[in-house]
Amino acid sequence: MFIQTEATPNPNTMKFLPGRDVMGTGSMDFPSAESAARSPLAQKLFEIDGVTAVFFGGDFVTVTKANDETLEWAHLKPAVLGAVMEHFTAGAPILNDGAADDETRGAEDYEGEEAEIVEQIIELLDTRVRPAVAGDGGDIIFHDYKDGIVRLTMQGACAGCPASTMTLKQGIENLLRHYIPEVQ
Repeated sequence: MFIQTEATPNPNTMKFLPGRDVMGTGSMDFPSAESAARSPLAQKLFEIDGVTAVFFGGDFVTVTKANDETLEWAHLKPAVLGAVMEHFTAGAPILNDGAADDETRGAEDYEGEEAEIVEQIIELLDTRVRPAVAGDGGDIIFHDYKDGIVRLTMQGACAGCPASTMTLKQGIENLLRHYIPEVQ
């Protein structure tokens, strides 16, 4: 098994591509070791000293290390590669049975004009934003829309990335405002 690695815009996060589906569709964020109880792979990755967050995308795993100048990817990467390779080679599940959660909302959770606006927001996020964010090892999750305000969460490599504020303000906010005038 050959696992590719890619740097991300977040210097503390690296993207690992095992050459097969990880989540297939959707994503799963593990911002702490406590949240990893529902995933054998995430648990294994958190056992590595210095790992502070794990994120699963469609075909990749991103791992975030502590913001510690003495902890370098050159030392951490072999342990992460070993854990990912061992997991996939053993054919172990990514998530424990019944571990998937759906914290997102959709247009069906709204009525009338708000439902149409939310549908447009989700469509733009899914077609224009999420592919680009996934390319950097992360994801963006829609939470809700109310009175012109859109609430999103950046996950994976995007969470805590120095460029995330610029991505949100100059990229996503401008895109949504351009196509959906109701978004403030």
